[in-house]
Amino acid sequence: MSRIRRLSRLLPAAALLALGLGPAAAPALAAAHQAPAVTHKTVTHKTVTAAGAETLTGTLPDGATYLIQVPANWNGTLFLYSHGYVVPGSPNPATDVGDPITGAAMLAQGFALAGSSYASTGWAIQQALPDQISTLNIFDSQVGHPKRTIAWGHSLGGIITAGLIQKYPSRFAGALPMCGVLSGGVATWNTALDSEFAFQQLIDPSVQVVNITIPPTDPTANLTAADTAAVAAQATPQGQARLALAAALADTPGWFTPLSPEPAANDYAAQEANQFEWETQVDFPFAFFLRAELEGRAGGNPSWNTGVNYSRDLRKSADFREVKALYKAAGLSLNADLETLNNAARVSADPAAVRYLEQNITFNGELSVPVLTMHTTGDGLVVPENEQAYASVVRRAGDSSLLRQIFVSRAGHCAFTPAETVTAAHVLLQRLNTGHWSASVLQPSNLNAAAAALGPSLNVFESGSTLVPTAPAFLTFHPTQYLRPFDRMVP
Repeated sequence: MSRIRRLSRLLPAAALLALGLGPAAAPALAAAHQAPAVTHKTVTHKTVTAAGAETLTGTLPDGATYLIQVPANWNGTLFLYSHGYVVPGSPNPATDVGDPITGAAMLAQGFALAGSSYASTGWAIQQALPDQISTLNIFDSQVGHPKRTIAWGHSLGGIITAGLIQKYPSRFAGALPMCGVLSGGVATWNTALDSEFAFQQLIDPSVQVVNITIPPTDPTANLTAADTAAVAAQATPQGQARLALAAALADTPGWFTPLSPEPAANDYAAQEANQFEWETQVDFPFAFFLRAELEGRAGGNPSWNTGVNYSRDLRKSADFREVKALYKAAGLSLNADLETLNNAARVSADPAAVRYLEQNITFNGELSVPVLTMHTTGDGLVVPENEQAYASVVRRAGDSSLLRQIFVSRAGHCAFTPAETVTAAHVLLQRLNTGHWSASVLQPSNLNAAAAALGPSLNVFESGSTLVPTAPAFLTFHPTQYLRPFDRMVP
């Protein structure tokens, strides 16, 4: 349980990963996929400050709650925020911005903010998409029609943001998915399966990788088994090499702690140590525990590795050189372990579950509004290769002119400063105002200058309970090819 509680402290508030789970998590996880009973009427409560700023809160018919903030100097632009993954059994309040510092800055600049809780937790895309549109409808009826609405969000909220503009394009003028799961649901969970599968075949055959059972008396038993095996593997060079192979099949970066220096390109031992932290503190809870929530929603296992050539995928991985070096140092045969993976019995998916995950959600690449994405280079939960997958499907759809992608040199999931976030928002706003992307504005040096100019109160990063002064860190970055792509343009 302590590992899961640590995870809630490692990820930013924007990700909303409140992972303090106990035995009560088992029934919550089992019931999470069930649609809530429609027993509510839409109720709105409004408060108005002496200066004229309005805050609206309420409950949608499906039980989701919403939050709307409108400054007295509203400029007509509304930002609709989609929050990240919330673990079943955790608090799930309505959220209209990723962090309070960013929210205060945006409100001070005259932007309205809105967002909903979604009617359920977990992989809640099925509920999030209509709940976010219902929140827009509330805004229209209670505040008025915005001149333009921009969708933005973090992590799972990034995939929801991209899903909103795909499913409801007429409601939005632009979108800013941040640290988003932009490879889509099917690709994301297939990639997780590849890493889980390597771990199971080479390190701990006892762990469940799909069709995960959640014993009511010990809901995290499968996760605990995986973590225990990983700790034992980490104690030997051979185990470290195999952990690195499992990490490489998910393109997990070798950089874990925000504000820490990135390990040198040839410091493979440090990279593997950082991957071990990503795996045991962040990725394993999703792979070996929370997958069960998705399987409950989908009505079965939506992931497969039939037909996957692990030798070929490893060669494409951003971590290939690291794995080769660690296997050589450990005296292990990488080819033998890859042959073990390629010859092992494979996992097949439930077709109905795949259809569910395709709908919740995969992308067709068709854009009708400008989209700016932002990602840290050291994100080991939603790896930056997600951006390559999204850019690829957008390019094949012929809409690359509407997409731009920017990157921040920092470890961590959604580990942006408020200044970087506000800067990204203004880049998108400039595109909307001028009708074209400015190559000069998008230069990392100019992005960094714009973020720095926002002042010290926004150039901070929350580390624990401390705000640490942090310089902006935009850079030029080209992620490697996503290893297991799947989108709506795949035959």
